[in-house]
Amino acid sequence: MLTRYGQLGASTRLRFLAYRPALREAGIRLTEAPLLDDAYLQALYAGRRPSRRTIAAAYARRIAALRSARRHDLVWLEKEALPWLPAGAEAAAGLGSVPYVMDIDDAWFERYAGHRLAPVRALLGDKFATLARNARIVLAGNPYLADWARGAGARDVRILPTVVDLTRYPVQPLPELAASPAGVGGPVTVGWMGSPSTARYLGLIGSALARLGPAVRLRVVGAAGRDLPCPLPVPAAFVPWSEEGEAGELAGFAIGVMPLPDDPWERGKCGYKLIQYMAAGRPVVASPVGVNATLVQHGVNGFLAEDEASWTEAIGRLAADPDLRARMGAAGRRLVEERYNLGAAAPSLVQALRDAAAGQGAWP
Repeated sequence: MLTRYGQLGASTRLRFLAYRPALREAGIRLTEAPLLDDAYLQALYAGRRPSRRTIAAAYARRIAALRSARRHDLVWLEKEALPWLPAGAEAAAGLGSVPYVMDIDDAWFERYAGHRLAPVRALLGDKFATLARNARIVLAGNPYLADWARGAGARDVRILPTVVDLTRYPVQPLPELAASPAGVGGPVTVGWMGSPSTARYLGLIGSALARLGPAVRLRVVGAAGRDLPCPLPVPAAFVPWSEEGEAGELAGFAIGVMPLPDDPWERGKCGYKLIQYMAAGRPVVASPVGVNATLVQHGVNGFLAEDEASWTEAIGRLAADPDLRARMGAAGRRLVEERYNLGAAAPSLVQALRDAAAGQGAWP
């Protein structure tokens, strides 16, 4: 299991580590070999640049793991094995000595193919396409990524959405309803949960929130004010994320938001924020970008909003109507219970790994 991060990395935690119990129950034995540990991410999120020695040690561990791949039936790879090195270097280190399953949950191919420097594009622009072609199976987090993988020449592409463990998301009353049976009270909490690297998207809805004035308040979990390119025009509470406190923070939201620009990188996102909000029984407002337009059933479990006016209207409607919030939150929860949880996704992952190890995937 060649993951990019350890437990602190969201993509690793959700698309790999969360499945460990189900895989072990299915008789699949795992060897975990993360590239970057939690200390790396802690330093990064604190604004400290990791040392070259730290990076060199990480690459040395990864090369050792690749060289030992022959002792296993299958490599389950998160994105790429050696970032910023070409596919040929990964192959020389041992990737492909046994079949591998490639997991991709963001448009990582854009990082190289769309890089501002021509030498990077020339050296690495087709790296992800090469990795996808040589994989026995590509697990794509959404249809956009699946279409890319097929276009890159991948022989067997299967969609595996990023899902939640529902046992960690007990349904709790909306905070304003819990405080007041009549649903009348102070400002409604608009919540956002994510990482420092994505907090900049909040700037897309700052003006809409400002237009709503004291009717709403913003709570940002997982990022700090310094992570935004410019201050928001509304008061906001910034709190750190923790795995232990995640469910409690979501329970404090009345509305969950996911603004995104309609750009190539963002079209590849898997909408995990929305799935989290819905799992907690919260209504959502999101940009109609990529898989968001599939997850959000407009007018049923939330609203899709394209511009300042539609963001203002959507959040304003939900803020003013506690019954609407409750109905939409319940509809979102039902969607997650049916399709976007570990219990629903684990059998597909187990089957994909078994097929790849048994040589049943379409592989050259």
